[in-house]
Amino acid sequence: GLGEACRLARTRRADDARRIAALRDRLLARLRAAAPDLRRNGAAAPHGLPGCLSVTLPGIDAADLLLDVPEIAVSTGSACSSAAGKPSHVLRALGLDAEAAHATLRFGLGRNTTAAEIDAAAARIAAALAGRRAPAASGVPA
Repeated sequence: GLGEACRLARTRRADDARRIAALRDRLLARLRAAAPDLRRNGAAAPHGLPGCLSVTLPGIDAADLLLDVPEIAVSTGSACSSAAGKPSHVLRALGLDAEAAHATLRFGLGRNTTAAEIDAAAARIAAALAGRRAPAASGVPA
């Protein structure tokens, strides 16, 4: 029953946190490979939450990027303001200006997240980024 569920959660918590943090770091590495100018927001390990990753992609409108990857569960801004449409007060408090706040994606990973899902999400986002950055590099408006 509930007691057994609580016992299992308590005994698995540390292992889950390590596995989820490794997946978060895998996602970050793959996103950085696609966007070397990416900036990570918030605390890095060991102080950050294992299942949270916030990144800023300079020059990208995160809301527009999400339109290119509807199959990925990712949001813009912070948990406190992802649907507000204005720059996140949390990101502003971290020192991001309005433009950087609008260029920010927030990923949430959990116990059921797999390495295959991380790799697929990173590949889709990398492709979407390449498509959005290529026209600007060639001088053609996006």
